[in-house]
Amino acid sequence: MTATTDGSAEGAGAGSESTPGAQGLPAGTGVGRARGPAAEPGRPPAPSRAGRAGPRAEYGPPGTPGPQGARSAPPAAEPGPLLPPAGRQGVATMPPEAKPAGPTAPDTGRGGGRARTADPSAGPGPDRPGRTTTAADLRRPPEGVRPGVYEAAARATRNLLERQDPEGWWKGDLETNVTMDAEDLLLRQFLGIRDEATTRAAALFIRGEQRDDGTWATFHGGPPELSATIEAYVALRLAGDAPDAPHMSRASAWIRAHGGIASARVFTRIWLALFGWWNWDHLPELPPELVFLPSWVPLNIYDFGCWARQTIVPLTVVSALRPVRPAPFALDELHADARNPHPVAGLAPLTSWDGAFQRMDRALHVYRRFAPRRLRKAAMATAGRWIIERQENDGCWGGIQPPAVYSVIALHLLGYDLRHPVMRAGLESLDRFAVWREDGARMIEACQSPVWDTCLAAIALADAGLRPDHPALVKAADWMLGEEIVRTGDWAVRRPGLAPGGWAFEFHNDTYPDIDDTAEVVLALRRIKHPDPARVEAAIARGVSWNLGMQSRNGAWGAFDADNTSPFPNKLPFCDFGEVIDPPSADVTAHVVEMLAFEGRAGDARTRRGIAWLLAEQEPSGGWFGRWGTNYIYGTGSVVPALVAAGIAPGHPAIRRAVRWLESVQNEDGGWGEDQRSYKDPSWAGKGASTASQTAWALMALLSAGEREGKAVERGIAYLVETQREDGTWDEPYFTGTGFPWDFSINYHLYRQVFPLTALGRYLYGEPFSPAGEA
Repeated sequence: MTATTDGSAEGAGAGSESTPGAQGLPAGTGVGRARGPAAEPGRPPAPSRAGRAGPRAEYGPPGTPGPQGARSAPPAAEPGPLLPPAGRQGVATMPPEAKPAGPTAPDTGRGGGRARTADPSAGPGPDRPGRTTTAADLRRPPEGVRPGVYEAAARATRNLLERQDPEGWWKGDLETNVTMDAEDLLLRQFLGIRDEATTRAAALFIRGEQRDDGTWATFHGGPPELSATIEAYVALRLAGDAPDAPHMSRASAWIRAHGGIASARVFTRIWLALFGWWNWDHLPELPPELVFLPSWVPLNIYDFGCWARQTIVPLTVVSALRPVRPAPFALDELHADARNPHPVAGLAPLTSWDGAFQRMDRALHVYRRFAPRRLRKAAMATAGRWIIERQENDGCWGGIQPPAVYSVIALHLLGYDLRHPVMRAGLESLDRFAVWREDGARMIEACQSPVWDTCLAAIALADAGLRPDHPALVKAADWMLGEEIVRTGDWAVRRPGLAPGGWAFEFHNDTYPDIDDTAEVVLALRRIKHPDPARVEAAIARGVSWNLGMQSRNGAWGAFDADNTSPFPNKLPFCDFGEVIDPPSADVTAHVVEMLAFEGRAGDARTRRGIAWLLAEQEPSGGWFGRWGTNYIYGTGSVVPALVAAGIAPGHPAIRRAVRWLESVQNEDGGWGEDQRSYKDPSWAGKGASTASQTAWALMALLSAGEREGKAVERGIAYLVETQREDGTWDEPYFTGTGFPWDFSINYHLYRQVFPLTALGRYLYGEPFSPAGEA
């Protein structure tokens, strides 16, 4: 199979030789479209999805039926460039002075939300009414409490209530790095839809993130990063910045001094290969036949974490077709040696894993030349169908931007034009990752976190004394109940007999609910007095059952899959962009254990296995590693409250070691902070500038350990009170969230609000409630 000059697949035949269903999935899981199984004996019935989302589009390849044999009408939006439709995901989706070039996509009913041009975490916007909090809404402060604490909690409560969307959810910006913005422009260039307004706005943001030495980092205050700097530089070239401009020449000089394009990560070189700036022969081979490997064969697609799986499947199509669009300019200035732009690195010893996989990659390059045409054609058709089956209601894939970008490219190469309903919905979904700032800059979010933000906000408000039947909490509970996922997804490959009942992180991600969100949603729902308690109990029962069923063999929990622990994916030459598997982690396991304890299951054998795993995972220092938050402070702030809730006494040696470690890393200003560099260098553990969120995590651990009257807690609470702004918020430029440890860092803009409020509330009123079934 060859690629035509316009990049479409010759002979790909989007409707030909596709294999029904997802490879490796047990029959009847209904991945991609099924809305939920019949209730099993002894389980609450699954709720109706009516009102939660509009009908899921049953799109299939042109001329073929959808996965269920049904077709539905395409979206009403006119085709064309990536238009900014109405704010389906609660972020700013249009520049303040721009209007879309055509009609916007209709609201599908899931997650609602209005377009807005300001960061929701920056305070109440002009388009949202404030919610008045009266003394009757909050519990009275206890006698003798430190001056200012109750007032700080009340200010933070009012501010958080004002941020709630009318539909009941919260969502702060999710800030990552400029590769998201650069790749968005490169996608538009590849598809031929890049426009001046979007380019100008993206370039304004990218320039604003450049440092004095000409480089870009991947987190606030971090070191220069080569791949990010290359991608940002190329994006600015697309925007018209001259290579000899001072800010550009500084960037190119630094890039050359650090190895040039040849030293960049694989993803960066793939983007450059799409325009002939890098040679496809000098990239790792990703054969689409990978989709045919059954789930028991090493390196099948289900051995990868869900985020990597969703990226790798479309990239196998791109790798097979090797498209090249005309380059608008040369990039010779980014090669360390322009005469030898593709230096050949030596092979690692054959006896090493690296050496073995390097030689396997060379063998795959040879296989490419002899791959049976019909087999490759069938593999690409199957990959295309796999991608389409996982497109969400709003057109995205997995609710995250990178898989969506590569899925759009892969489907376009398979013959789907930009007017096809699948493509149109996918392109429109990408615009919803854009946040337009007041200065006209446009930032791309890698993902959006409404479910996570909403359950954490509800927990914070409840723990800070907001009455449990407050309308804001009831509305949040209603929204969370409507977000429950009652259909199977890719997780069923490892757990085929498990009934669904979890929550995802995003507005739209039914294929990949996650264990962490499910645990925290249950904890949030338990704090709310809902007018329909039977509905709440049924949803909680399903969530608890699903989380228990997702326990891994070692007794702990990962984020999205059970037993996703293969050692091989991370060793592939392709996988140099960060973590690509989803093994159990201390923070997710802790949240599940805490939830099970509050459900009266602390004595359950499965909970006890989780507790034993957590105790065994404690670091010699006394902390715990944080997989999804930075880092040891997050892990410790998650684990200690969970262990205490599950019945581990505050005097237990593990708890006392954790307390001593937290006390030892407290900063002089009374706060706590930890830099992302702790993921690479253990000497950074617990060290960094104080932040509101990390201070809160430390306080939550210390308070649960019985240290309320201790000096460390007193100083930590004082730090939160003294650094709070008049509007009840905290400043936090530092990145305290984690996508891939070290490789992909996140600044959750709502963390600086929900976690300090939770800590203040627990300081004022103690732990939120006793475990279910106990006095």
